[in-house]
Amino acid sequence: MVGAAEEAQLARLENQVDNGGGDAWEYLSLVRKLKVRRSDKVFKHGLSILNDHKQRSGLGGEEWTLYEQVAVAAMDCQCLDVAKDCIKALRKQFPESKRIGRLEAMFLEAKGLWADAEKAYSSLLEDNPLDQVIHKRRVAMAKDQGNFSVAIERLNKYLEIFMADQDAWRELAEIYVSLQLYKQAAFCYEELILSQPTVPLYHLAYADVLYTLGGLENYQLAKKYYASTIDLTGGKNTRALYGICLCSIAIGQLTKGRNKEDKDSFELQSLASTALEKEYKKRASDKLPLLAATLRNLKLQP
Repeated sequence: MVGAAEEAQLARLENQVDNGGGDAWEYLSLVRKLKVRRSDKVFKHGLSILNDHKQRSGLGGEEWTLYEQVAVAAMDCQCLDVAKDCIKALRKQFPESKRIGRLEAMFLEAKGLWADAEKAYSSLLEDNPLDQVIHKRRVAMAKDQGNFSVAIERLNKYLEIFMADQDAWRELAEIYVSLQLYKQAAFCYEELILSQPTVPLYHLAYADVLYTLGGLENYQLAKKYYASTIDLTGGKNTRALYGICLCSIAIGQLTKGRNKEDKDSFELQSLASTALEKEYKKRASDKLPLLAATLRNLKLQP
């Protein structure tokens, strides 16, 4: 994940380059370092450097890094002629490179030649079964074709090898949610929370899945994870505050006041509704009547 400081630096450089007052190469280098997608910007500014012989030759060996970066951006932008030229230049410079072979397979994928791309990726995996990028490209290709069962199968096989890849766990969870396979999604978020317990996004997503599953036990657990999200964000997560309220009323409907633990948790519900009111007063005071009506409907206010 990109930190706030890095995001600010990237935005500053991007603004400078877009207005002709910054170092395009510095910007492109930061995009690579942060592993973010800015395909339109990379294509525009990277191609400008490649087309300027003086600037390009001044990069030294980094010239080929730029060719690769522009090739990928060009495929994203469907400027396939430019991508083809970049890959051709790279292949001429590195005739035996498996990395260029990967770019060529991506080019086939960008052209919609799925069978040819699959064949090329499979051949590359035979030489290097641990190539993470190729495994992920095959997942992306299955998703692009709408074949989510294959994407799930490939992601599960990938995670058997690379269990610490949090992006892959998150992607698998999101696919499961899109297919309404909430129990499987819950397992993915459990893995993410175990590996990074201080990331509020994982707590929130897990709570959402538990709430969607429903049932007393899931509502109670969801409330705990909404509460942990609030704790991790310093009380600033509006969605989690709503989650506390929704779980509380759902639990109350199921227990009908018999559960002492949930009676004792009314203070948490009140704190959540109070925090929501403060947040709305700061950012959306015109919607305060709507919030009050919603809380009354949830029986969290008299």
